[in-house]
Amino acid sequence: MESSNPNPIKGGEFLIRKTSPSEIFIPEEWNEEQRMIAQMCDDFIFQEIWPNIERIDKMEEGLMVQLLDKAGELGLLGMSVPEELGGMGMDFKTSLLSTERLGKGYSFSVAYGAHTGIGTLPILYYGNEEQKAKYIPKLATGEWKAAYCLTEPGSGSDANSGKTKAVLSEDGKHYILNGQKMWITNGGFADLMTVFAKIDDDKNLTAFIVEAKSEGISLNPEEKKMGIKGSSTRQVFFNNVKVPVENMLSERENGFKIAINILNIGRIKLAAGVLGGAKATINDAIKYANEREQFGRPISKYGAIRYKIAEQAIRTYVLESATYRAGQNIDDAIAALIAGGMPKNQATLKGIEQFAAECAMLKVCGSECLDYVVDEAVQIYGGMGYSAESPVERAYRDSRINRIFEGTNEINRMLTVDMILRRAMKGELDLMGPAMKVAGELMSIPEMGDAPDGVFGHEHKYLENFKKVILMVAGSAVQKLMETMAKEQEVLSNIADMVIWTYEAESVLLRVEKLIAQKGEAACELQIAIVKTYFYDTADRINKAGKDALNSFAEGDELKMMLMGLKRFTKTEPFNPKTSRQLIAQALINENRYTL
Repeated sequence: MESSNPNPIKGGEFLIRKTSPSEIFIPEEWNEEQRMIAQMCDDFIFQEIWPNIERIDKMEEGLMVQLLDKAGELGLLGMSVPEELGGMGMDFKTSLLSTERLGKGYSFSVAYGAHTGIGTLPILYYGNEEQKAKYIPKLATGEWKAAYCLTEPGSGSDANSGKTKAVLSEDGKHYILNGQKMWITNGGFADLMTVFAKIDDDKNLTAFIVEAKSEGISLNPEEKKMGIKGSSTRQVFFNNVKVPVENMLSERENGFKIAINILNIGRIKLAAGVLGGAKATINDAIKYANEREQFGRPISKYGAIRYKIAEQAIRTYVLESATYRAGQNIDDAIAALIAGGMPKNQATLKGIEQFAAECAMLKVCGSECLDYVVDEAVQIYGGMGYSAESPVERAYRDSRINRIFEGTNEINRMLTVDMILRRAMKGELDLMGPAMKVAGELMSIPEMGDAPDGVFGHEHKYLENFKKVILMVAGSAVQKLMETMAKEQEVLSNIADMVIWTYEAESVLLRVEKLIAQKGEAACELQIAIVKTYFYDTADRINKAGKDALNSFAEGDELKMMLMGLKRFTKTEPFNPKTSRQLIAQALINENRYTL
C-alpha cells in the first residue's frame, strides 16, 4: 500500500494545518473493485438479511450463525485480514466501506461488527505468529465466531477496574481464570473469546485468547433488550477456567492498551456502520412521505416534512465526508510508517492510534446523526412509525445503543479533548503557537479585508474563524483551570462539540470542493447547498458552546474581550436556509431515495 500523500496530516493537526481538497479521499472516488465489494454487501443484505429480519429478531436458533457462515463464504468476514491468513487484505477505508454497506442490517450488523472488529482484530494485531496461524484463518472464513469480553458489572467506562482474575497454575502451564463479564455480543454462539483479566495483584489488565468450549465457562440466558434484539448478548462466567500460558495475548499487563486501541478502531467502524443505517432509513422516510397523502396531496409536498428530509440528508452527507476523510488519513499514516520500516501490524495500530481523537469524534457525531435520522423518520411516518410493522420502528430502537457502545458519547467527548491536548504536551502538535496568535488577534483591531472569492469564499473564512474559537476557548481553559481541567466535564464537552462540528464542516467543504473540481459547479448544486447550510447552522452552535464554556471559567474584562472575539469569529453573512433545504429535499423526493 503506497501513500498518495508524501506529507500525511497527523491526528488532531487539522486544527492548525490547512488541508487542500487534493489531500482527502471522497466516496465518489471508489474504484471498480471497491464498488463491487459494496454491491456484494448490498446484495447480501437484500437477499439474506431483510427477508429474514423478523426471524433474526426472534433469535431463531442457529440463524445468526448460518448468516455469518454465508458472509464468511463471500469473504465478508476477512476484509481486514491479510490474504496469507485467509482474508481479502483490503485497506482500512475499504473495510469501512463494507461496514457501511452492512450497517443497514440491523442486528446482523452488530454481530458482524463484533466478530470482524473486536472479535478478530485483537488477535490479528497483537497475536504472535503461532496464535495468528491457529485462529485467524478460522475467524476470517467464519468457521469460528468471535466475542470480546471486557465489560463487567462494576466496570463499564472504567474498564481497567475489572475484577476478573488470572492465577498461574502450580505447574506453570495454565492461567486459571475466575470472574464475570456482561453485555458480551455474540456471547451465545462464540467459539473464541478475547478475555481481559488481572494477573494476581497487577494494576493493569492482561488479555487472553480463550476457547469457548473450555471447561468452567457458563452463560446466563440471552439479555432482553430495547433494540438489536437479534444480537446475542450474554453474561459469561469463568469458574476455574484453564487457559494455556501460550494463549496470553501480547504481554502481561498490556491488556488495557489492547482494549483502548481496538476500541479506537471500533469507534470509526461504528461511524461507518451507522452511516449505512442512516441512508437506509432516509430511503424509507422519503418513500413513505411520497406515498402518504393528507389534505389531498403527498406529505412530501409540505415544508415541515421537507425540512426533516433535508436535515437528515445534510447530517448524513457530512458524516460520510468526515468518516472517509479520516479513513484515508489512517491509510496514509499506515503507509508512511510501513515505508519507514515498521512491520504492517504495528504500523496499522500506530496509524490508527494517531487518529484516536478523530475516531472518538466520529463515534459521537455518527451515533448522534443516526439518532436524529431515525427519530425524524418515525415523525414522518406519524402513527405508523410507532407500529412494529414499520421499518423505522426497528431502526429507532436499534439506533439507541450506539451512543453507549464503544465508550459512551460522554466519555468520547472527554477523550477527544484529552487526546488532542496530550499530543500537544508531547510536542506532536503545536497548539500553543496558534493559540497565542489568536490571543494577540483579540487585542488588535479587526482587519477589513476584501470580499471572499469563489463559491465557498465565505465558508473558508468561517472555517478559519471556527478554529480560532477552539484555540481561544481551549487555550484559555487550559491556562485558567490547569490541574482541575479534567474534572470540568461541561467545559470539555463544549470544546469537544466545537472540535467535532469544525472537523465535520471542514470535511464536507473539502469533499465538495474536490467534487466541483471534477464535475463543475453546475453538477454540484445540491452538495453546495449542503455545505452552505451546514456552515450557517454550525456558526450559531459554535457561538453557543463557546459562550457556555467561557462563562463557566472566565470573568471581568478578559471575559468581555473573549466574548467579543467569539461574536466576531462566529459572525455569518445573511443566508436563506429554507430555500437551500427545499432544494435538497426536492431533489431526493423526486428520486424517491437518498441519492447523494
